[in-house]
Amino acid sequence: MAKGAKKSKRLRRGGTLMMLAVLLMGSAAVRLGLEAGPAIAREVASLQQPGGGEMEHKGETPMSKMPSSAELQTMLAAFQEREKALAAREAELQDRLKALEIADQAIEQKLAALQEAEEKLRATLALADGATEADVTRLTTVYEQMKPKEAAALFEEMDPGFAAGFLARMQPEAAAGIMAGLSPEAAYTISVVLAGRNGAVPKE
Repeated sequence: MAKGAKKSKRLRRGGTLMMLAVLLMGSAAVRLGLEAGPAIAREVASLQQPGGGEMEHKGETPMSKMPSSAELQTMLAAFQEREKALAAREAELQDRLKALEIADQAIEQKLAALQEAEEKLRATLALADGATEADVTRLTTVYEQMKPKEAAALFEEMDPGFAAGFLARMQPEAAAGIMAGLSPEAAYTISVVLAGRNGAVPKE
C-alpha cells in the first residue's frame, strides 16, 4: 500500500507540473500574439500604401529620387561633349595666339627693316647734300675767279633762278662784275629773282 501511495503522489505532482508548464506556454503565446498583432497590422497597412514597401530612413535619400542609370549615362555624355567643346575652343585660341605672335614678329622685323632703310636713306641724302653743297661751293668759287665778262656770258645762258642762286653765294664784288656784263633783260630778271628770294626771308 505504501508503494502505491507514493506512486500515486508522484503522478499527481508530475501532472501538476505539466499543467503549470502548459499554462505558462499559453500565457507566453498570448503575450506574443498581443505584441505581434499591431506590428503585423502596421506592416500590412504599409504594404497596401503606394510605395509602402520602400520605407524612408531618416537621413537617407529615397530611391525614387535617385537618377536612373540611363539618366546618369546622359549626364556623363553631356559632360564629355562639353569638355570636348572646351578643349576645341582652347586649341583654337592657342592657334590664334600663335598666329598673332608670328604676325607681331613679322611686323617687328618689317619695322626694323624700314628703320634701317630710313637711316641708310638719310645717310645717303646727307652725303648727297654734302656732295652737292661742296660741288656748288666749288663751282661758285670757279665763277668768282673767272673774268667778269666771261662769267657774264655763261650767266646770260643760265636759267634766271639758277643764276640768281650762284650770284647770291658769290662775293659782292664778283657778283657786281658779272651783273654789269649781263644784258639789261637778263640783269633785270635775275635782280627780280634775287629780290624775291630776299623778300621771303623772315624779318624777325
